[in-house]
Order: sequence, then structure tokens, then C-alpha cells
Amino acid sequence: MKIDKFVLAIITTVFLAYLFPQWGAKSSPIPLGLIGSLGIALIFFFYGLKLHPDKIKSGLKNWKLHVVVQLSTFLLFPLVILIVKPLIHSEHTEMIWLAFLFLAALPSTVSSSVVMVSIANGNIPAAIFNASISGLIGIAITPLWMGLFLQQSTSDFDLGAIYIKLLTEILLPVVLGLLLQRFLGKYAAKYNKQLTLFDKSVILLIIYKSFSESFEEKVFTSVKLIDLLFIFAADILLFFGVYYLIGFLAKKLKFNREDQITAQFCGTKKSLVHGTVFSKILFPTTMATGVILLPLMLFHATQIFIISVIASKLGVEENK
Repeated sequence: MKIDKFVLAIITTVFLAYLFPQWGAKSSPIPLGLIGSLGIALIFFFYGLKLHPDKIKSGLKNWKLHVVVQLSTFLLFPLVILIVKPLIHSEHTEMIWLAFLFLAALPSTVSSSVVMVSIANGNIPAAIFNASISGLIGIAITPLWMGLFLQQSTSDFDLGAIYIKLLTEILLPVVLGLLLQRFLGKYAAKYNKQLTLFDKSVILLIIYKSFSESFEEKVFTSVKLIDLLFIFAADILLFFGVYYLIGFLAKKLKFNREDQITAQFCGTKKSLVHGTVFSKILFPTTMATGVILLPLMLFHATQIFIISVIASKLGVEENK
């Protein structure tokens, strides 16, 4: 299996942040925060341009599949993380647990979900609908989940201010994109590769800034090798736990093969794009977002690898 280029780019970005943290530090003269905010608004504007209203309408028909995917994304994942909350006994493990809750509360990712469903010969239109609608639902649901616990651990968490930021930086650009979709949608489709490259560049910029600040403030001195191994193992267990639970539920609901593939692939994905964007908005400046993003980045790499293997296997079986 080939290593995903974006995963390699993330590793390189973190390494650059380690070598040159001064460029992304809070005292840096380069306005990376402002550039990142503008980049976020453009990402979601282009996201709105790509959302064709007709596809959304036609996608509503397969409602059982959509309910399973969205409940898995926004309810099953967080509930799994909440189960282990009583085992948290220290401030250090509390931070890692919050990072996993953040991962669990995020929406699904669009591009890789659709690609993997396509390779496995699943229900592609349903994958497009679920992955797209998930991003919109996440704007409302993810801050609510985090608000339940961030208000307890930090005094400067203001849910109202966060929703204002989400409205201005994310929802308004999406709505503007949707309104202009019939005029500019064809250009968004034509230059989809270039827009995807732009999305990833902005995400890498936000990751660089987050990790630069964390390295500058020596946050990772408290993260030991055993912590990294624990996070990686927990990511794998979380993925397979949810993957098989969705598969069990899909069989109980008598989904056909294509719908089961789509439910399992879309329901287990977590968006690194939304994660890096939301971390910039949701978490106060006093909290180390580098540590918060760590489980998500490891989960991102893990899910791409595991789903790639499963999709290839299912695709070969279907074509026999």
C-alpha cells in the first residue's frame, strides 16, 4: 500500500514546526492567524459551491442509511469516549481524553469517504450526500459536545462567542457558496483538484501554527513515548469498535451490500479539515491545540490506511 501524500505532508509540517517554531509562534511578525482565518472562510465558500441542491434533495430518499451514518458520527463515537471518562484520574490524561472527545465529536470527511466507497463498490451517491451533510451538521453539534466539558476545564470558554465565529468564518461562506452555486458551481467542479490542494495547504498552515506554538511553549515535554503509543492504540481500537458496531447495526436493519459499505466507511471517518478549523475556534488560547490535534492526526492516518486495505479487498471480491 502506498503512503498517503497528505499524511507525509502532515509529518513534514510537524517536523518543520519543531525546527522553526519561531515563524508560527504568537510573537511572530507573520500573521499566520489572519491568513488561516481567511483560508478557512475560502475553504467553506468553495465547499458551498460544490454542494449541488439537486444532489441533496435526491439523497434524502435513503433515510435509514443517513440516520445510521449521522448517529454513528455524532452520537456513537462520543458515547464510546464518554464510557472511559470515569477512568480519568489526572490533569494530563484529562487533556488526552478531551482530545479524543474532540476527535469523536467531529463530522465525517468528504473526499476520502467518497473515494473509498467508490473503490469498494458501495453506494456512491449516498456517500456524497452523507459526507457533505455531515460537515453542515458538525457546525452545530461539535461545539455543543465540547461545550459540555470545556466549560468545566477552562473559564474562558464562551459558547456564544464560538457560534458567532462559526457563523462568520464557516456558515456564512457556505451559504454564500450555495447561493452562487448555479453560477460558479461548474468552475468549482472544473478546478476541483486545485481547490483540494488549496484546502490541504490551509490545513497544513493551521497545523504548522498549532504545533509551532506548542513547541515554542514546550508543551510536548509532558507527552512521553508511552503516551504516543497509547494514543495510537486507542485510535485503532476506537476505529474498529465503531466499524464493527455499524456493521452489526447495518445487518440488523437488512442493508444491502452497497449500503452497508457506505454506512461503515462514512460512519467511521473523521474530518481533519473540520478538526483543524474547529480547534482554532473552539479552544481558548491558553490550551495547547497541538496536543488536542495529536489523536486526530494519528486517527486520520490510521483510517486512511485501514479503509484503503478494506476497500481494495471488497472491490476485488465484487469484481470476481
